[in-house]
Amino acid sequence: MIDLTIEGGIAVATLCQPPVNAINDDWVARLDAILSQLEKDPSVSVLWIRSNQRVFCAGANLEFMRARFLTEEGRVLMIAFTRRLQEVLTRLEKIGLVTLAEIGGAALGGGFEMALACDLRIVSDTAKIGLPEARLGLLPAGGGTQRMTRLCGEGVARRLILGAEMVNGLTAVGLGLAQWAAPAAELEAAARTLATRIAELPRQALTECKTCIDAALQPNVNGFEVELAGSKRLLGSTQTQQLVRQFLEKS
Repeated sequence: MIDLTIEGGIAVATLCQPPVNAINDDWVARLDAILSQLEKDPSVSVLWIRSNQRVFCAGANLEFMRARFLTEEGRVLMIAFTRRLQEVLTRLEKIGLVTLAEIGGAALGGGFEMALACDLRIVSDTAKIGLPEARLGLLPAGGGTQRMTRLCGEGVARRLILGAEMVNGLTAVGLGLAQWAAPAAELEAAARTLATRIAELPRQALTECKTCIDAALQPNVNGFEVELAGSKRLLGSTQTQQLVRQFLEKS
């Protein structure tokens, strides 16, 4: 359902559950296990999430939903599942790697919520993206209302979530839902180039940068002090000292 390969400093997580990479308990557990593995591997700087299906991820498995919506007990289990999905996507968001979602096809509901938990998103110009849960009388409860609002602002979140609107890749970039768009035939190569460039950077520096960016989004955290604490840790790093020394010698 999710294959993992490690190429140099890049971990490639490939969604491979036909036909639409639908999300269920096993899928969430597999993603969680991948995150555990990568947290222990200091050689990896980038987690690149992609799909080998025609879609990126179309959200919750329909049979999984049918089995749980029919009874009160099932609905309780559905809330527990959603809470678990929230927890794993928060773990994805906070992991000390740069995370990149390559979206070549439809990314809907929980599938796009996973992409929103990544640091970076690159989409094909024809990809279909959205959180259409309101059409079913539901809401995007895997963190979608929170992350989309923080990422794109209240106006965009209200437009897409309250309107159950789906947009293509070019529109997604214009709205701030993704950082880059590429023609579908060129998407994988563009994503690989991006992942490779980032993987050449020191993992510890990337982790500290992520921590500082996260601090900027928390009103009760002094981000300037977070920057100083991170800088102190990096200045004590052997790798940083070597890189700075080499830079100064060439200058």
